[in-house]
Amino acid sequence: MRLLGIDYGEKRVGISLTDKNGEMAFPHSIIENKGFSPLAKKILEIVQKEKVKKIVVGLSLDFKGKENLIMKNLKKFTKVLEETTGLNVIFEDEMFTTALAMRIQGKNKMTDASAATIILQSYIEHRKKEIMEK
Repeated sequence: MRLLGIDYGEKRVGISLTDKNGEMAFPHSIIENKGFSPLAKKILEIVQKEKVKKIVVGLSLDFKGKENLIMKNLKKFTKVLEETTGLNVIFEDEMFTTALAMRIQGKNKMTDASAATIILQSYIEHRKKEIMEK
């Protein structure tokens, strides 16, 4: 089952995809954020082309674990995304993912896609752990 990861930003949105089995995440692309509807439509194109079955979005919280300003817009966007794609959106913690991506590869045009990859791979690992514990 192919998964799509999103690192949402006010200016740019990082996209990652898994392999066909949903086991390993890879950077895919960066999409300019020009509003909820245009962004959701671009993501829908990827979902359809790549046969994505699930979307994982980075949960944006502050250092106290409370929703930050980006999270308010992100919640609105995920509703539009769910309506546009027909898929449920799952949240995964994104704390420090952009910083980790820059530490690994330096800052470049694919940093946000790499951050989305870290978010998506984290979700995969948590899911594997839950299965192993059952």
